[in-house]
Amino acid sequence: MAASEKAAGALRTIGELALDIGRPQHILRYWETRFPQLRPLTRAGNRRYYRPEDVALVQRIHQLLSSEGYTIRGVQRLLASEKSPRAPAVRKDGDALRKVRDALIDALEEDEPKGGPGPG
Repeated sequence: MAASEKAAGALRTIGELALDIGRPQHILRYWETRFPQLRPLTRAGNRRYYRPEDVALVQRIHQLLSSEGYTIRGVQRLLASEKSPRAPAVRKDGDALRKVRDALIDALEEDEPKGGPGPG
């Protein structure tokens, strides 16, 4: 089965991805050393498996380098300047956790008897 025939969410091997973008496998391995955002799954024997988001990133890097005239350094700067797709979720979760914490603090303060702790 060709890589292009795989399901959209299927993992791709380095060979399949290299064939899809028309670059040798060693170029993909090199890109992993230059772009910290690119982290495929690795299994026994250092076999690489690219998730759909990794595939999209590789295709974007390839497009920027080959068609849009970016250098490796230029693509590094561009990717670093963009917000991580996970950052808003972390921020949103942090806000939610702060709200829960504040609600717990308020509840504890309301539950505490006036005039200090009771007989103990």
